Amino acid sequence: MNTKFISAFLVLALASLACGFNIDMPKMPTPGPEVTEEIVIPVPDEDEVSLKLSFGAGDMTLAPGAKEFVEGTATYNYDAFKPEVVVDGGDAQIKMSKVESLPSFNDLKNEWDLKLGDTPMDLVIESGAYNGTFELGGLSLNNLTVQDGAANVELTFSEPNLVEMSTFRYETGASDVKMTGLANANFSLFDFSSGAGDYTLDFSGELQRDASVTVSSGLSNIILVIPEGVNAVVTIDSGASNVSVGSEWSQSGDIYKQKGEGPTLTIVINIGAGNITLTK
Repeated sequence: MNTKFISAFLVLALASLACGFNIDMPKMPTPGPEVTEEIVIPVPDEDEVSLKLSFGAGDMTLAPGAKEFVEGTATYNYDAFKPEVVVDGGDAQIKMSKVESLPSFNDLKNEWDLKLGDTPMDLVIESGAYNGTFELGGLSLNNLTVQDGAANVELTFSEPNLVEMSTFRYETGASDVKMTGLANANFSLFDFSSGAGDYTLDFSGELQRDASVTVSSGLSNIILVIPEGVNAVVTIDSGASNVSVGSEWSQSGDIYKQKGEGPTLTIVINIGAGNITLTK
């Protein structure tokens, strides 16, 4: 029995078996009526306050300007996207209802448009595949943590953070992330880790104290924007990366320095492969 005959036999056998079965494929979720819910969380009467935003997929916008702790809206047209607000003392969380399986997003809508108050807080943002637009300038963030999957994010500190930030952590998958005004975040430590992707870390703004940055990434394109006049030291640990720097930088082995005045920005980059650009 030759190979062609065996293949033909198997095809006929499978076809005949299929005729005896009814296969019920799972129905994809369909959009329902569009719903917009108002979200308001009063300022907690606690000394230590935190806010956790647990978002799935869709579009999320954050901005300052709330009179309360949180104000805004959630707009969705799929019941599983209905947000839930949980407050326990000084800890507040806004989260999506439990989604058993990730639906197709054709014609599905999930949008959070939130404003935050200037109460000192720890802010945690957890999300999957989404579009994020975050304006965090003028807030009072003691600590900031962002964890997401395949994301498209623009994060900005257009004004100084009103308190000293201890730690800023950003963990992402294969994403496109642009952060600007990072000196205004007023952090002591910034820890950024990612998979493959395109990343811009712009340290414009006012650097008020010495700050340390660690960057760990896979196969990526990384652009570091460090304004001229900022005292900066960048160490690059990479096996196979192209490094492009301006004339204002001096080099000694894997260490690049820019002379300036005031506090020092110290950056250590560990990247598997890709392109690294130091610009102003």
